[in-house]
Amino acid sequence: MKFQLTEHGVSTEFDFGKLDISGDAQYGFRPFQLMVASIVGCSTSVFRKILVKQRIDIEDIICEAEVKRNPNEANKIEEIMLTYYVKGQQLKEEKLQKSLAIARKNCAMVRSVEDSITINETIIIVSK
Repeated sequence: MKFQLTEHGVSTEFDFGKLDISGDAQYGFRPFQLMVASIVGCSTSVFRKILVKQRIDIEDIICEAEVKRNPNEANKIEEIMLTYYVKGQQLKEEKLQKSLAIARKNCAMVRSVEDSITINETIIIVSK
């Protein structure tokens, strides 16, 4: 990956498109947003793959992330609370929790930050 310094941050080009990163939201994605998006994107995708492999039929998963940052330490991300809203019929919470535990062990982004950022996860079942 190659990143180019710009007037307001850095920019890079990927196969999917251009990515502008800046501490100022009017010029690009903020670094903490990308960190949280990487964690959510990875964990949700792996969670879905585990559910598919276990033949647990779901309609949708929506993940909301709440972030706690420490302003006394360069606004460091200290905790991310992930709430997964899993939509489907006749879903069993115990099976979903076991699947999420497996997903957590297989998510590269969560594993990369687990010693420095607390990741808490909650599942809410949304029935039709």
